[in-house]
Amino acid sequence: MITKKIRVYGIVQGVGFRPTVSRHAAAAGITGSVCNKGPYVEIFAQGEEKCVKDFLERLEKQPPKRAAILKINTEDVKEEEYGKFNDFQIIESEKTKGEIFVSPDIAICEECKKEMYDPKDRRYLHPFINCTCCGPRLTILDALPYDRERTSMKEFPMCPDCASEYEDPATRRYDAQPVCCNDCGPEVYLTGREERGRAAIIATRKMIHDGGIVAIKGIGGFHLCCDATNEEAVQRLRTLKKRPAKPFAVMARDVEAVKQECLVNEVQEEILDGHQKPILLLEKRKKSADSTGLCKSVAPGNPKVGVMLPYAPVQMLLFRYDDGIQMPDYLVMTSGNASGAPICRDDKEAVEELSQLCDLILSHDRKIRIRADDSVMDFYKGEPYMIRRSRGYAPLPMMVTMPWKGQVLAAGGELKNTFCIGVDGRFYLSPYVGDLEDLRTVKALQETINRFETLLEVEPEVAACDLHPKYNSTVVAEELGLPVVKIQHHYAHILSCMAENDRKEQVIGVAFDGTGYGTDGTIWGGELLLADYHGFERMGSIEPFLQIGGDISAKEGWRIAVSLIYQQTQDKEQTMEIVKKINLCSEPECKVLLAMADRKMNAVLSTSAGRLFDAVSAILGIRTKSTFEGEASMALEFAAEAYEKEIWEIDEPADGESGPDEEKKESEDRLIMKTGSLIKYLTEKKTEGIQAEKLAYIFHQKVADLITDGCRKIRKKTKCNCVALGGGVFQNRLLLRMVEEGLEKEHFTVLRHHLIPANDGGIALGQAAYAMQYIQEGK
Repeated sequence: MITKKIRVYGIVQGVGFRPTVSRHAAAAGITGSVCNKGPYVEIFAQGEEKCVKDFLERLEKQPPKRAAILKINTEDVKEEEYGKFNDFQIIESEKTKGEIFVSPDIAICEECKKEMYDPKDRRYLHPFINCTCCGPRLTILDALPYDRERTSMKEFPMCPDCASEYEDPATRRYDAQPVCCNDCGPEVYLTGREERGRAAIIATRKMIHDGGIVAIKGIGGFHLCCDATNEEAVQRLRTLKKRPAKPFAVMARDVEAVKQECLVNEVQEEILDGHQKPILLLEKRKKSADSTGLCKSVAPGNPKVGVMLPYAPVQMLLFRYDDGIQMPDYLVMTSGNASGAPICRDDKEAVEELSQLCDLILSHDRKIRIRADDSVMDFYKGEPYMIRRSRGYAPLPMMVTMPWKGQVLAAGGELKNTFCIGVDGRFYLSPYVGDLEDLRTVKALQETINRFETLLEVEPEVAACDLHPKYNSTVVAEELGLPVVKIQHHYAHILSCMAENDRKEQVIGVAFDGTGYGTDGTIWGGELLLADYHGFERMGSIEPFLQIGGDISAKEGWRIAVSLIYQQTQDKEQTMEIVKKINLCSEPECKVLLAMADRKMNAVLSTSAGRLFDAVSAILGIRTKSTFEGEASMALEFAAEAYEKEIWEIDEPADGESGPDEEKKESEDRLIMKTGSLIKYLTEKKTEGIQAEKLAYIFHQKVADLITDGCRKIRKKTKCNCVALGGGVFQNRLLLRMVEEGLEKEHFTVLRHHLIPANDGGIALGQAAYAMQYIQEGK
């Protein structure tokens, strides 16, 4: 007879871990106990040596479906220390200090789906069906350990039948904290109307069927929903949301419906129908003009569409219910928020912000403790490439092997904000918060930080934030009453990539994005840095230009284009002539801009790669303005990809025009990638009538060549052979591929992002990593 004390670390709360352990104990014929300690599950296993060994094997090889075991510590203990166990028991949760892992929310499982549509099952059509394998977790959690009384389900006492399942080790709902049924669980209802339960769902389905718009409360917040096959309904939603072109996310009935509209490979299908169910950016199928399906206004001018499957039971009921209403296979399912504000999570917010945008609001009375917007995922070289990391993924920690000790908080960026809490070598990125230009989002950030600090039981020693003095994220960090460490924006991008790849040594960092405040007070955004966790040196950048017009220049690429052309010609008349030839803007607009350039009025020196891409999009006549962030640059990428596809299909090399020879010059302090001569070349070729798509492709290739050559020169100077790629411009998969392949040809080791976004949604990880190194050094 032996006794072992086993501690299991990882995602072991809210996934049916203790019930599974109990079943394995019965199968292996051992006695003992299992207790949820908060940071880990503690097990005592007593029995014959072969039985205990069998139990340990089952534990390792057959954990619950949704568990993520990070480590198992096992030690022998003496029987007299703990006594003889007569049976195997699940012991009441106990609180203890240590590593904490919180489960994200989990999409509805197959078993619950079957029960929900079984007329003989007592949870038939229940909008809140769940079990140990699925249901809300993070979004209902007040504190750990994860037990019902510490969630928003404490307001719904279990009925005798649910309590019986909850207490029975033989059921799938044994110890499932959100367990409920139609008799004892939360209820759906229409705000401001009498319909509740079944009547509310039928009214919602009818409204969508008839072309209306409905706000629907899900797991992490509200969505705005309409028929994605109804052009009139989608256009109306665009008008009400003041969103003329930004793609809408689509929820499809099932995988087969997705395959009707999109190209889906095996990896994508697995994620699409997995337990996290992010929005996947999938390539649209080519269809005939008269085919039905998604209407054009869902993702206009975009070769891809963002698609997800239903992950909450109430969403499944929108597609299939026993009321005879024929619902479409596709619904627009876009975040329920006023422009710039965080996703709405309660009735008060929904009524205030969404009433003017929809015809009905379908809500429910289970409180959402933490907002969690949908995650968005692209694919690169057959692997997931995260664009927005939120529901289903946050707050799973990113682990690094640096020997760090301490606790830090990073406030993140101003746009696409997420924050990060670092505890030793674990970094917990929050769900997506939003853009902090809106004070409602700032309030949501402050509130979510407080809740995370409680959940993770941390007291940060320092707060990290961006170098920009006027960012709201900086203000939030400064108001926490902690020592504040400020980190340059692009340096944080590179550290984020290093942390995700667990890179300890120095790298050449290529940080390409929209804008970031530089250490010299100018705008940076096309940077080559030499970086490690101790600090960085700016080794190079794209050619600086005047960014004229303040914030509007980020939306109107033609302004940057005029400035870049003027910088090349140094002649007003010649600039006006070129601008007229390529139809960039009106003559009066051009004159005003040139006058502003001469006087340096509302103008700042910039090396923003994002603005460079916008300007090229305008010069080539693809997009002169953007109605949402990145629109012009995305259109430029799509044009280049279309050209690449065309030359592949006809099996011809891209001969003829190949772009200017790469010129580089050294400034006093850094290497300058000569993007100016590239602008001159593109402008000339555009006036000669060369195909815009071809020039877009050449531009991408030449920028990639400039980056590769810049890295090669830095390597020669520094002997550093590893390159890390970061910043929102690297969401452009064509540029990413060209840069990665160019660097690999030169035998560089290349680091890129995978499940942490390359954009500002991942910057908090880099800030937190720097802050952690900062406290090690006792600065």
